Amino acid sequence: MNAKRGIAILAAVFVLSPLALGIGIIMLIAMSDDDNNGAAAANFSSGALRVGKGYVPAQYAALIEKAAADCDQGLPAGVLAAQLQQESNFNPDAQSKDPVTHKPIADGIAQFIPSTWAVEGVDGNGDGKKDVWDPEDAIPAQGHMMCGLLKTAKQHPGYNGSPIELALAGYNAGWGAVDKYQGVPPASFAGGQTYDYVKIIMSNVDKLTAPDTSGTPETSGDWSLPVNAPLGTPYHAEGGEWASGYHTGQDFLAALGTPVHAVGPGKVVAAGWGGAYGNQIVIRHADGMYSQYAHLSKVEVSTGDTVSGGQVIGLSGETGNAFGPHLHFEIRTGPDYGSDVSPLPYLRKKGIHI
Repeated sequence: MNAKRGIAILAAVFVLSPLALGIGIIMLIAMSDDDNNGAAAANFSSGALRVGKGYVPAQYAALIEKAAADCDQGLPAGVLAAQLQQESNFNPDAQSKDPVTHKPIADGIAQFIPSTWAVEGVDGNGDGKKDVWDPEDAIPAQGHMMCGLLKTAKQHPGYNGSPIELALAGYNAGWGAVDKYQGVPPASFAGGQTYDYVKIIMSNVDKLTAPDTSGTPETSGDWSLPVNAPLGTPYHAEGGEWASGYHTGQDFLAALGTPVHAVGPGKVVAAGWGGAYGNQIVIRHADGMYSQYAHLSKVEVSTGDTVSGGQVIGLSGETGNAFGPHLHFEIRTGPDYGSDVSPLPYLRKKGIHI
């Protein structure tokens, strides 16, 4: 890849500090298909990460969110996620090599070089060793390093770029380059490597971040539980019985024929057979989020219907890929499979006690 080759050649020509050869200096994949100026946006939603195929792998979402939460500088989880996507496409076995000598340069999901790992590496999982190949160590180290750079960036309000952009640039090229240009290095620096690195990551943050639903509940209707039944299999339970390798929703142990309610006001965008989900209903809500109700024995609404919160929309069942009657319930950032987010925090933010 040209970007990777360009940085590797630079590394051979110039004597760079360990920070300058930090996690982000080798760009493995240019993930963006967006031509807009991603570096123009600096404020991100504090919503949860988008988890699933095409978004953040479920096994890394909690690690990324914790790494962001551990930073006291306001580091968004979406920035760390977009950074990992750019570095390795979430591949813990990724390794970058010098295009000429073929010697290893950077290792693991966060693409640390050995000298930087020696300084920035952490024992994130407490197993007694700092393993660059272990995401449980590498992701906390990535977050810690970005947090420090973000703190430094905030001390330079006159520099060209937001603090997040400056931190990303320092992460990629070293803070010395940021100081030299008093901001994000221009496209003329290093063949545009750092400039593009910042732009691509910034443009992908929103794609990996769910909308912020922390505001007050909508006033156009009540919000309620989807069914009056105990909780069953939780969100993100792992297992081979699910195509994604994990459970994409929250189950409720509802007996056959139990009334199922719309959790909030919205418009029905799907009602009928949903393959492995059996009979399902998907509702779009005013905040742009979607709720899904699956394995129903009966569907009592049609696509295009407007429903109110608490309205009965169907009856629980065991249609589709189900082992016994229950309600499979999802909250999604889009109408389709693969855009799921954790359901219970969403319901709690709507004032539902669960």
